[in-house]
Amino acid sequence: MKDLRIGKINLWLILVGFVVIIIGFLLMMGAPSGVEFNPDIFSTRRIVVAPMVLLAGFVFIIFAILYKHKNKKEENTK
Repeated sequence: MKDLRIGKINLWLILVGFVVIIIGFLLMMGAPSGVEFNPDIFSTRRIVVAPMVLLAGFVFIIFAILYKHKNKKEENTK
């Protein structure tokens, strides 16, 4: 595990970001509209909340990739 470019903390943060993205897609899902018109496709949850959750998940994954954890050894050497 020492040879990885990203650390263990980064992998956990990326996993959390993927969970947030899955939650965003689940919020966007709903009952199929079928043949007749269903006004639920224009609900606030589907067109406002879910895309915001997805955007937050993608931004969090970018942060998780770029995050650099400072060890106590690194702080003492500076």
